[in-house]
Amino acid sequence: MNRVFVTGMGIISAIGNSVAENHLALKEGKSGISKNLNLFPTKYASLLPFAQVGISTNELSSKLKIIEKGVTRTSMLALHAFNEAVEDAGLSGSIISAHDTALIGASTVGGMCLTDELYEDANKCEQGSDYTQSYDCASVCLFLQQRYKMSGIINTINTACSSAANAIMYGAMLIKNGFADRAIVGGADSLAKFTINGFNALHILSPETCTPFDENRKGLNLGEGAAFLVLEKDAAEKKIYAELTGYCNANDAYHPSSLSEQGDGPFFSMQGALQSAGLAAADINFINAHGTGTENNDEVESRAMIRLFNNPPDFASSKANVGHTLGAAGAVEAVFSILSLYYQELYANLYYNKAIPSTGLVPVQVYKKMPVQHVMSNSFGFGGNCSSLIFSKA
Repeated sequence: MNRVFVTGMGIISAIGNSVAENHLALKEGKSGISKNLNLFPTKYASLLPFAQVGISTNELSSKLKIIEKGVTRTSMLALHAFNEAVEDAGLSGSIISAHDTALIGASTVGGMCLTDELYEDANKCEQGSDYTQSYDCASVCLFLQQRYKMSGIINTINTACSSAANAIMYGAMLIKNGFADRAIVGGADSLAKFTINGFNALHILSPETCTPFDENRKGLNLGEGAAFLVLEKDAAEKKIYAELTGYCNANDAYHPSSLSEQGDGPFFSMQGALQSAGLAAADINFINAHGTGTENNDEVESRAMIRLFNNPPDFASSKANVGHTLGAAGAVEAVFSILSLYYQELYANLYYNKAIPSTGLVPVQVYKKMPVQHVMSNSFGFGGNCSSLIFSKA
């Protein structure tokens, strides 16, 4: 089967508008989380911290030369990251639109970031607004497809917080099985009343900046962003960031919004990724953990790591840097994982203070240089949908 190489990356998050800006912010231990949400009116703007991208929707529209009607902030974030990724990989317009180039995107919010407009269209407007066609999650990929006149396989995945990891996995499988020569894969989500109110109803939003894997963690902070990778089977004479060597999706089907206490979903996704890559647990140098900062996830993920690795390798969560970007998280954190490989360095798990008593695991607390050959990136979604990716040094 074909090997799968990462030849291009693009990202926009609360800590930077490019791969280079995100890399620098990670090295410097910066967080983009604050109580300065100004994208839309909400009573939670001054009460809860969020990780908002530092470009307004109007600025994004102008920068990206958006002329189409009904383009949402989610689609703009996706286009921003998509453009950087394809330029980084040196893909021409003709290659992007070729039948052997696939596009696999992910989103949980999609056009529902326009919560008030959606309500208005659903209940009051007979004709519908310019955004009527944008509310579906598939609208993001359809927008990219139309703008670049893409003719290859196009798909959208929505498996909650594991969406983008599954998009990466799906694109890799297309390449490995000969259905595409290259795949542009990733995810995008913007902040929205829809998700803020929904997560608040679950009582898992932290009133402070989140503290992944800390004993006194109080919940997660919602963020927004987008990231895309270019995966190719033939990377001869091209810059290669990493090779995607392993992946697995598992589901413990334990609860609509929680993982089983034994961590069956995380355990089997990590174990399956190792088997897919032909690696032993001891081969993994670093785990980019899902690490949301919630009571359930961090303890369960820790238990699963202990169960599989016995003595887990270095690990950290980047949720305290960029918040939980939902459908984009798997792609955002794939970029961070690949940066660790490419630059041979690990980034700190911010705001950690004291280990969870039942597990005793301590994440990476300071930026450090070290040899890194294999990195595992975890993404766990609602309903127990768990995915793990393994990137290896090329």
